[in-house]
Amino acid sequence: MTVNHGSFGATPNRVLTEQDMWRGRMEAQPTRFMSTLPEALRAAASRLAAFVGARSEDLTFVDNATSGCNAVLRSLVLQPGDEVLVLDHGYGAVRNTVRFVTERAGARMTEAVIPFPPLSSTAITEAIAAALGPRTRLAVVDHITSASALILPVEQIIAACHDAGVPILIDGAHAPAQTDLDLNELSADWYTGNCHKWLCAPKGCAFLWASPQWQRSTHPLVISHGYDKGYTREFDWTGTRDPTPFLSVGAAIDFHRELGGATLRQRNITLAAESASLVARGLNTETIETDRPGAMRLVRLPVSLDILALDLRARLLEAGTDAPVHTIGDAHWLRLSAFAYNELEDYARLADIVARVLRE
Repeated sequence: MTVNHGSFGATPNRVLTEQDMWRGRMEAQPTRFMSTLPEALRAAASRLAAFVGARSEDLTFVDNATSGCNAVLRSLVLQPGDEVLVLDHGYGAVRNTVRFVTERAGARMTEAVIPFPPLSSTAITEAIAAALGPRTRLAVVDHITSASALILPVEQIIAACHDAGVPILIDGAHAPAQTDLDLNELSADWYTGNCHKWLCAPKGCAFLWASPQWQRSTHPLVISHGYDKGYTREFDWTGTRDPTPFLSVGAAIDFHRELGGATLRQRNITLAAESASLVARGLNTETIETDRPGAMRLVRLPVSLDILALDLRARLLEAGTDAPVHTIGDAHWLRLSAFAYNELEDYARLADIVARVLRE
């Protein structure tokens, strides 16, 4: 039983069939396929751009949101003493990337501490704004935090960063198809998001959106024949790889809409809230309430911090369920996800399994 859609998503058979079709065309005549690939990628990018409220010429494909963040961060030209701001709730892989690029340049990673449990969207924005300094060259902010499952007020945060003259990269790994997106209206400097999570595209399908003013200085992780020939041409060809996850994104969008689109997203949010309350009651503990609820929620585990979160996760997997455990502040928290294939009964079973594992 899985209540962990947020980690990797789940690709529907119909989308896998679309991917198989593209893979068959590629293997039937690789040279011909690769010669027409740029056009096919641009068509897929147009479908995805319309879904996330963007222009296709501002959107390119990457393997995952971490790759998108790496592309932006490793394109930065930092000087000694410069700063890159991250969140204390930021994704570990992206924080490591910031450490890597700042240490190599003699720059510094700084951190904004997000109130937890969250007080309000205003308090979160104020905490980030207060951490910006005169040497801050970039802020890296999650749209939806991974471990703590908070939907951050990115509209307010972007405005605060721009008021301070600081460009901002939004790590939207969990956002596409979990929440509504309009990237043109959002007006970040860069935005990267996964399509293989809540949109259910094949694994290894994500995008990087860049504001036109930053496109010339933003490069993919692999420099290849497209270098210095424009943003999309440079990202569309980085050498031989399997592009079929990208080409199948239109089928994933169609499937998401057939499941209800915005109606499905609201159903998932409602189910996540109900399920978190159910599990919290079953464990005689608490859940986290926010003013921006999403399809992932946290339940506090009534267990000592002497037990490692990874050990708890492993025991839950052995017991037949999949739900991440994260240590935040002075407690372990169970992260629940809700998706189309989940029902409230799944979380009643989860509560029983967790209670049994904790007793043991």
